[in-house]
Amino acid sequence: MLTRTPTVPKEITVHLGAPDSAAKNITVSFPEYIKNVASNEIYPSWPTDAIKANVLAQISYALNRVYNEWYPSQGYNFDITSIPAYDQTFKEDSQFFETISQIVDDIFNNYIVKENQVQPLFATYCDGVNTTCEGLSQWGSVNLAKQGLSPTEILKKYYGNNIEIVYNAPVTPNIPSYPGFPFRLGSAGNYIRQLKIQLNRISNNYPAIPKIEEENIFFTTDMEESVKKFQEIFDLPITGEVDKGTWYEVKYLYNAVKKVADLTGEGINIEEVEFPYGDTLELGESGPYIRALNYLLNFMSYFNTNIPKLNLTGENFTEDTKEMVMSFQIAYEKEATGIVNRETWNDLVTAYNQIKVEIPSEYLYYEDKLYPGIFLSKGMTGDDIENLQKFLYNICDKTHQIPGVRINSTFDDLTEESIKFIQKKYNLPVNGIVGPATWNKIISWSESLK
Repeated sequence: MLTRTPTVPKEITVHLGAPDSAAKNITVSFPEYIKNVASNEIYPSWPTDAIKANVLAQISYALNRVYNEWYPSQGYNFDITSIPAYDQTFKEDSQFFETISQIVDDIFNNYIVKENQVQPLFATYCDGVNTTCEGLSQWGSVNLAKQGLSPTEILKKYYGNNIEIVYNAPVTPNIPSYPGFPFRLGSAGNYIRQLKIQLNRISNNYPAIPKIEEENIFFTTDMEESVKKFQEIFDLPITGEVDKGTWYEVKYLYNAVKKVADLTGEGINIEEVEFPYGDTLELGESGPYIRALNYLLNFMSYFNTNIPKLNLTGENFTEDTKEMVMSFQIAYEKEATGIVNRETWNDLVTAYNQIKVEIPSEYLYYEDKLYPGIFLSKGMTGDDIENLQKFLYNICDKTHQIPGVRINSTFDDLTEESIKFIQKKYNLPVNGIVGPATWNKIISWSESLK
């Protein structure tokens, strides 16, 4: 289980003005940003522990904005603003104090969290003399440091005893959360589970949005219904698909109801950012995603002579799998890493669906046997479901082993029961959802009975 915990961005984009102003953006390294903020807000003559406490608050504040995509989720093209009325003081071409720079270099990838929460603390602060607030008092921290309190002890005085420091967080590029392609009925993946969790939490505040029964990785009909109602309520095109606009509107509302930019907010707990599968598929891994990958690669190799036919089977990512992935990447003018990230996976599915549309006439006999390219689940209707039911009917008619099927173009309870029986028979995940591996077993069993 992968946990989506915060990382420190290599760079951060600062808007030099209020959010809606026409000011320019500037992109700097994250340590440079913190050095700038700290050099403009605190003094190098302060006790070292007071400086460290303030810098940790500044780091956490900025990371809260970045991790939650506070401004991008509202349609802005920057991570944070430069003025204290909205965020922290940042001045272009500002000079840095050497003492502060050294401290930032040492702790720039440490930040504050609340116990049982994931997002960096929205560590608000003020000078404590001209202005006061519910967060850290900058001048008050000086007095506490002079009394011998450590940076953590100082921070607990202001933010409570239920905080802790995360040390040495990874430093990574700041990659937008939106994967670059829309999700719709039949899609699957970690991001689907994330969206379900967010929509279900939003529905607590907006009860008109129906709950999604299972927070799994499959885009099911109840999720489509929830998405449509969300789009209706928030004046988005009612498509049932999660494109970039819907993705960030969900994220914005989720941030709002969770009060991630609030010292006393509900925040995000660890279970909400757990992903069932890693971000990439690569050599040595195994699982149902590899079964689907192997199916797609085998298919691609049949119609693209640049991809070797190595007859991949099972749910293990082998050397043969890697070779076929690299060949696919080369054939489609991508970097040949042999690793399947979200871009490569989307390229595979897109190429698969394109070949299905353009299948040569001599292969039309096999057209109905080709995996439809989406995950089929209960509640779905249409030609793909009718086609599936025809193969199930043949199995039922010839063997009487599966519970039964009605050819009615609707993925109903009886269809789901038969799917689960087949999945159990072939040692596949018993979820009643038809992905590439389950489809392949159904077709193989049905064809063997002719």
